[in-house]
Amino acid sequence: MSLAMTRRESEAFLADVHVGIISIAEPDRGTLAVPIWYGYSPGGELWIVTERGSRKGRLLQQARRFSLCAQTETAPYKYVSVEGPIVSIAPSELERDERPLAHRYLGRELGDRYIEATGGAAGRAGNVVVRMRPERWLSVDYGKQFGPDA
Repeated sequence: MSLAMTRRESEAFLADVHVGIISIAEPDRGTLAVPIWYGYSPGGELWIVTERGSRKGRLLQQARRFSLCAQTETAPYKYVSVEGPIVSIAPSELERDERPLAHRYLGRELGDRYIEATGGAAGRAGNVVVRMRPERWLSVDYGKQFGPDA
């Protein structure tokens, strides 16, 4: 029995709210792997927001590709990992990119409070939105083996 999710199941899982772990190659060191908020709609590009001058931002500019893994935190465990090329890096916009991401992870009220507490539009001047086209997918759903209530 395969524990892999179908493409449709994988895309729906990735579109759900999970904190992702982004992995980016780093020359002469181990891979940088850190938690991150992300956005994704089935069939589309995966996107993140980061500061252009941060370690993550600089590495993304150099590597031109990354991986992201999203998982459940409770049994039966599931995960989806995607890897692919960066298709664009552009300045982020507060209302198009950052506020919707904060609302996705924190809800409307707390998301707005987060945006204001972290400097509003002025606090995001160096941020970029990085878009990746998922090429390779890997997934596991242990609920297929043990049932959804395991």
